[in-house]
Amino acid sequence: MSQLLPPDEIRGMFSLAMSDMYRREVPQYGTLCELVGKVNAQVLRHDPALADRLRAEGQLERLDVERHGAVRVATAQELATLRRLFAVMGMQAVGYYDLSIAGVPVHATAFRPVYAGSLEANPFRVFTSLLRLELIADPALRQEAAQIVARRRIFTSACLDAIERAEKQGGLTRQEADAFVTQALETFRWHSEATVELTTYRKLRAAHPLVADIVCFKGPHINHLTPRTLDIDAAQAGMPETGIEAKKTIEGPPPRAVPILLRQTSFLALEEPIHFVGATGDQGTHTARFGEIEQRGCALTRKGRALYDALLSKALAQSKAGTSIDDALRSTFGAFPDDEPSLRQAGLAFFTYEADVRRAEQVAPPTEASVNQLVEGGWLRAKAVTYEDFLPVSAAGIFRSNLGGDAQAGYQDEGNREAFESALGAGVLDEIDLYQQLSDASLRTALAALSSGRPVQVTA
Repeated sequence: MSQLLPPDEIRGMFSLAMSDMYRREVPQYGTLCELVGKVNAQVLRHDPALADRLRAEGQLERLDVERHGAVRVATAQELATLRRLFAVMGMQAVGYYDLSIAGVPVHATAFRPVYAGSLEANPFRVFTSLLRLELIADPALRQEAAQIVARRRIFTSACLDAIERAEKQGGLTRQEADAFVTQALETFRWHSEATVELTTYRKLRAAHPLVADIVCFKGPHINHLTPRTLDIDAAQAGMPETGIEAKKTIEGPPPRAVPILLRQTSFLALEEPIHFVGATGDQGTHTARFGEIEQRGCALTRKGRALYDALLSKALAQSKAGTSIDDALRSTFGAFPDDEPSLRQAGLAFFTYEADVRRAEQVAPPTEASVNQLVEGGWLRAKAVTYEDFLPVSAAGIFRSNLGGDAQAGYQDEGNREAFESALGAGVLDEIDLYQQLSDASLRTALAALSSGRPVQVTA
């Protein structure tokens, strides 16, 4: 049998093909990518130290190809099959996100690579939401929606065959991978024909715009692709200059010297003509697809996330009392340390470690020392871990800004991780556990390199 391709290579093929397809379907996405490229180049010119660090860490190559996409599916079978499809590309379900807390009737996960080498090769990720039909208040409409989605088939037969072949063989050959990518793209392609009549679409949209988006079409069209920028504030300011209408606020934490977690913005969704069943010509429009930009910072520990969540809640409370959200965030997040040594020493962010063997040869490290002491003494180099995941409040904010003004304010139900994992057919990985494992593995390797027959014991 011909040689099987590594999943990382298949993922790279698919993400490039997806980007090309979306660029053809949504020309503004291409404009957005060009803007991000210019902003990133300007940042690197003005900050040579940052450019040198990113180059040394292999981040520049990653920055150019990095994308995340988002899709929304309707049934457990669709979600479970997507899990199998993304597994062919070395992507696993990471994190559980309950968006109902922010007025969006879905829960979600992110399919992404989880190993350090795979993330460096191509960190493509797809935020994947599952409709919660039980949140449709009208029983008759809920049943009608369930019947509509039960009839559709979002994967081609050839795509399903390719997934099964990959599972049996443990991978795909190059020729098989090419065919797999072609067929998989069909699941995410835009269709301007609805599968329902206009009256049905309007009823579902009245329940929630996102319900109509998920239920009324042939498949889960990719609703956005997201390039990564080094300065999201500059990108936000630059969008109007390129003729792009940006959302008013950036989602996530405020601007910082050391970015944390994730900041996101987008251009407003396109209003696209739709042909409805039984209609003559284009009888309505639909807004679903948009372009997004993200700026990723460092991953936070559980202690760091607890502080982040507390400060965010405080800022939101201030905004409800009349303070602008931007002012509230800037004021509140002054309590969050904003330099890497402080983040590391306080245990708020994750870091990986490398040994400085030359330093150890010149001055032997102590046999017992804390990680911070080894870093401060120059025996270890610490590098902040990039946050690879998402924020439910931010994701919901992006969704709401692109769904129109009639989105529901909230739901009483809480998330249901057990039901989501049952639909998925597998458990979701805990993202913070993954960051901890990455940090711990790098520390073990670094300490072994420092030891040279003289073990270094790490103390608390």
